[in-house]
Amino acid sequence: MSYEPKLAAALSGATLAQLGHWRKGTDGEGAILLPELSATRPILYSFRDIIALRMCITLRRASSLQKIRRALTTLRVDLDERDHLSRYTLVADSDTIYLATNDEAVDLVHSRGNIVIHQMVQVLGPYYYDGRHVPALFQPRSHLSVNPAVRGGEPVITGTRVPAMQVASLIRDGVQPQQIASIYPGVSAAAAEDAVDFADYADSYQRQAAA
Repeated sequence: MSYEPKLAAALSGATLAQLGHWRKGTDGEGAILLPELSATRPILYSFRDIIALRMCITLRRASSLQKIRRALTTLRVDLDERDHLSRYTLVADSDTIYLATNDEAVDLVHSRGNIVIHQMVQVLGPYYYDGRHVPALFQPRSHLSVNPAVRGGEPVITGTRVPAMQVASLIRDGVQPQQIASIYPGVSAAAAEDAVDFADYADSYQRQAAA
């Protein structure tokens, strides 16, 4: 069975414009998906292409196009995985894209080739539980990070060893966010605001327990 672009779009959810954009480049050098049956007019997609397109749409809902392209370059060039895209399971969270297998997942965007436990991919990402939005473990806020190798996993301002809760305490004591850099060089006002927001979130658990 072959699928013209209109039908491929209807079955995958991608727009015709997206299909055209995703065909640009050559495999491994920018293209997200080249039609398996015919990449030149008349353009024809295979069933495997439809599966791959649906996966791309799922990734696009959680990640940027730039990250998807980077992940596919890692997959095809760095890892030399050049089978049809439908043969792979790619999983996205708010921070990266993984190549998932039965036992593990490989980070394709940041630590390219870094292996993490596949069962932990969804656990480490953000999710909703009991009416709360629980943030991603390693990036609880845009400017905060958690790394077991930095201060034992205490939330810190990203790129520093400055504890987020310490920054939040200063703000609560009256220091303005834009003044934090005079105390901790490299800590922006936005990072300071994230620290307070995260501290408020953490405190909400204590308030809930006391209620």
